[in-house]
Amino acid sequence: MPTESPKKSNIDPLHEIAVEYACMTKSFLREVATMLVFFVIGTVTYTGGLWIWGTWHDEWSGYNKSLSMSDGICNIAVIPVVGSIISYRGADENGSGNTLPPSTNMSDTLFAIGRAEADPHIKGILARIDSPGGSPASSEMISKGFKETTLPVAAFITDIGASGAYLIATGAKTIIASPFSNVGSIGVTMSYLENSQRDASNGVKYVSLSTGKFKDSGSPDKPLTDEERALFERDLSINHEQFVKEVSENRNIPLEDVKKLADGSTMPGSLALEHKLIDAVGDKETVRDWFAGKLGIAREKVVFCQ
Repeated sequence: MPTESPKKSNIDPLHEIAVEYACMTKSFLREVATMLVFFVIGTVTYTGGLWIWGTWHDEWSGYNKSLSMSDGICNIAVIPVVGSIISYRGADENGSGNTLPPSTNMSDTLFAIGRAEADPHIKGILARIDSPGGSPASSEMISKGFKETTLPVAAFITDIGASGAYLIATGAKTIIASPFSNVGSIGVTMSYLENSQRDASNGVKYVSLSTGKFKDSGSPDKPLTDEERALFERDLSINHEQFVKEVSENRNIPLEDVKKLADGSTMPGSLALEHKLIDAVGDKETVRDWFAGKLGIAREKVVFCQ
C-alpha cells in the first residue's frame, strides 16, 4: 500500500523569520523600558535621598541656623552700625596684640540685610546706630541697602549718629534718636597731622620719588602746597554736595534747608527733630511702637532679635 508523502507547510519561511524578529524586538524593547523605569526610580530615589540628607545635615550642622536671623520667636532683625564705618573686615587685633575698637564693615552689613530678607520669620529691620561715621562710599552703600530692602527699616540712634553714620540712618523709613544723642555732622573731612617740622628737628628728610605731580600729595611728612590744597578742597566740595543731595532726597527735606545745616556740626536729638533730621525722640520702646503700627500687630508681638 503506497505511503502518503508528508504535507508541506503552508507557512512562508520569510514570514516565520519576520514573526521571530518581531518577538525579539518586543522582548528587547520590554527590557529597555524596564531598565528606563529602574533608572528613573533610581535617579529620583538618589536625588531625594541627597535632598533629605542635605536638609538634615544643614539643620543639625547649624548651617541653616547660621543663615537665619530669627530663632523662630523674634521678628525684628537688629543690625548694629557701631564704631568706624569701613569697607571690609579687618584683623581682630593689631600688631601689639591689643583688641581694635569695634567697627562696621560694609560687606557684613549688606550680607546681614540679605539674611534678614531671606528669613521668613523676619518682618522688619532695626538699624541700631552708635557711630561717628567713616568711609563715605561704604556709608552710602549701606544706606542704599537699607533704603532698597523690601522690609520696613527703623534707625535708632543711641549716643551718636554722625557723618557717614547719619547718612546710613537716612536710608531707613524712620529715624528715632535718644534725646541725649548727637545727630548730624553733615560734612566731609580729610584733615591730618603734618610731621615735616618734627621730622626736620629729628634730622629726618623727606625724599619725594613719584611719577605724577600729585602722586605723593597728602603725605604727612611734607608740607602741603597751595596746588595740593586746592585739589583736595575740590574733591571735598564734590563729596559734600553729594552728601547734602542724598540727605535731602532720603529725608525729603528741601536742598537749601539741608545746606544750611551742613556745617559739619552735630546737634542733640531734640534739635535734630526740630530740623527734621529725625522723626522722633525716644527709646527702644518708641521703636517698638513704630514697628507695631507699621506691621499692624500688637506691640508685645514685636520681638527684637538680640
